Parts: sequence; structure tokens; C-alpha cells
Amino acid sequence: MTRSPKKSRGLGRGLSALMSDVAVEDSSNTKPRRPDMMVPVEQVRPNPDQPRRTFAEDTLQELAASVSEKGIIQPLIVRQAPGNPDMFEIVAGERRWRAAQIAQLHEIPVLLREYNDTEVLEVAIIENIQRADLNPIDEAAGYRLLMDRFGHTQEQLAMALGKSRSHIANLMRLLGLPEEVQQYLVSGALSAGHARALIGNDRAATLAREAIQRKLSVRDVEKLVKKGPALKRRPIPGTPVPKNADTIQIENELSATLGMKVTIDHKDGEDGGKMTIGYRSLDQLDDLLRALSGN
Repeated sequence: MTRSPKKSRGLGRGLSALMSDVAVEDSSNTKPRRPDMMVPVEQVRPNPDQPRRTFAEDTLQELAASVSEKGIIQPLIVRQAPGNPDMFEIVAGERRWRAAQIAQLHEIPVLLREYNDTEVLEVAIIENIQRADLNPIDEAAGYRLLMDRFGHTQEQLAMALGKSRSHIANLMRLLGLPEEVQQYLVSGALSAGHARALIGNDRAATLAREAIQRKLSVRDVEKLVKKGPALKRRPIPGTPVPKNADTIQIENELSATLGMKVTIDHKDGEDGGKMTIGYRSLDQLDDLLRALSGN
């Protein structure tokens, strides 16, 4: 059963209050906070509305090895599970809970908080934004969700998260790029600097592919954007030019007629070209010579 969210709590102050809890989650410079209690690992369950759905297996195994050796240094943030007073629901720290199970820990340290459903989601988003391995698109989407869902401004986010307003604004602009370009950012094939140069360009996807294929620098991409669509016809060095359908059909017809592999190299806009006939034996070559001589 979903609890109704609390009335407005003053966005700036409320966000800072939430951050005071989440900030200790992954900060190496902060002294670990003492847990409120130790609870059996089986009495803790994940948040069903957790925005993060995937956990990399390799990093999870590394964390489990660390937990097995040193224990859980930073407590999980939990709340009492709605409708079940004997269970606790994770607000932040699901990776540590999963790692604890792999390490076969019986109890885990927790900080118990009285968060409503809206605040739980808010904290989960903030925790995801703080991940060191977060790609630019997921980070920008997190900022957008905090602004659209909870009414936070860029200034409030910048102050609470310790980011510059320009950093947040520049990342959020990336969400206006075509889906294909955003996927290049997610996979790491393209950097945020490359992508920013393509914002607002109607050829963004084409230029992104060219930047990846040619391993262009950010400055090179900026030059491509300035030069305009004429570059669209310029072949990429080392990249074969695709043949048109007519040329492929002629190749197939000649190959079928002669019984040999025929290849035609013809450049668009030119009258001449080159045709190559491959033979598999001297007998095939004799047959071809007789055919060409009319005998």
C-alpha cells in the first residue's frame, strides 16, 4: 500500500537534509557513521521502485570480497517496510546488501530513517547520481528526474550535490541529442565533450559515427560541425564506398554468364572504371579467352 507523500518540506532545506544521509554512502573522506543497529540480512529487502535495475557482476564480486574481509564500513539506509513491521526496506545501499549475501554475512549495519515513498525515490536517485562510474546520460537523466518529479532547480541541485550549475546544465543538454548519439555516450564510444559539439546539429548521428570511426578529437568534431553538410559526401579514409544496386546486379549477371567471379569498380560521377574477372584454373582462363575471341 502506497503512503501519501508529505506536504512540501521546503525544497532547498529538504534536499540538503536528504543529502546529509546519502553523502556518507560513498565518501572516502568521511569518517564512517556508526550504525543505528545490526539487523539480520534476511530481514532486509530492496526497494521495488529502485531506479537502478542492473548491477555489474564483476564489481559486485569485488565488493563482496572486500565485505568478506573488512565487513560493511558504511551502514545501509533503511526504513521500516510498509505493511510489515518485521522487515526493513533499503533506501540506499542495495549493492552492499547484495555483496553481504554473496559474502554470507548474517547481519548488516543500518541507519533507520522515517522516509515516505517520495523521499525514498529521491534518495535513491541522488545515490545513483553520486556513483563514480555513472555515464553522462544516466547522470543527466537523474538531474532531470529530480527537477521534474520533485521540483528542484539547477541551483538547488548544484548547491546540495557539490556540482557547478554549468556542469548540471551542460549534462542536461545532452538529453536533447538523438537516441543513437546518447547510446554512444552510454557505451563510452563517445565522450561528453564530443557530444556537446553535436548538440542542435541535424546531422548529429552521422557526425558521431564519423568521429568514432576516425577517432577524432573534440576539436576535430567542432571543425566538422563548422564546415557544414558538404563533408557528408567526403569519404572517410580507409572506409570502402558502398556500391549501388545497379553495379551489384551487373556483377551478378556477368558472374552467372561466365561462371567466374566478376568485380566492377565504378566511381559515381565518372565515365570509366575497372572490371576484374577471377578464374580458378588455366582451363577457365582458356575458356574465357575463347569467349572473348569469338571462337
